[in-house]
Amino acid sequence: MLGVLYESYIHPITILSTLPSAGVGAILALMLCGQDLSVIGLIGIILLMGIVKKNAIMMIDFALDAERERGMAPEAAIIEACLLRFRPIMMTTLAALFGALPLALESGTGSELRFPLGVSIIGGLVLSQLLTLYTTPVIYLALDRVSLRFRRKAPRVAGAPGPAGAGGPP
Repeated sequence: MLGVLYESYIHPITILSTLPSAGVGAILALMLCGQDLSVIGLIGIILLMGIVKKNAIMMIDFALDAERERGMAPEAAIIEACLLRFRPIMMTTLAALFGALPLALESGTGSELRFPLGVSIIGGLVLSQLLTLYTTPVIYLALDRVSLRFRRKAPRVAGAPGPAGAGGPP
């Protein structure tokens, strides 16, 4: 679905590259709190993956739009995307983090069931936010360069329009 949205096979990989840090952060947080990975903790990881993926989509979508609509270079586009999307990304991340805080801190009846949910969300958000704000632009540029190499090496189909001034039949 992401491939259709971005008309590319490369940029969905950029977005999906943010997910491992969220899962690792959640599992590390569960381990630090002495919790096992339960069904409730797994539900927290699934919720977390949606939030982290949304953050990457906000950055990549803005950068691709700047490249396509305004003709910006990929480096300038991703820098502008990071600067302009930082605030909305932090707002949604902090809202989710503060929403999960009562789950991790409460001590009433049934809190032992909700504790892994809060811990996995908080741990995953903290680690993924620290890492993906730096790694997403790097992966975006690296995969953009890879796709540029593949576009250069792709064989030309007979009858397909080539670059301007390439010669050929009128």
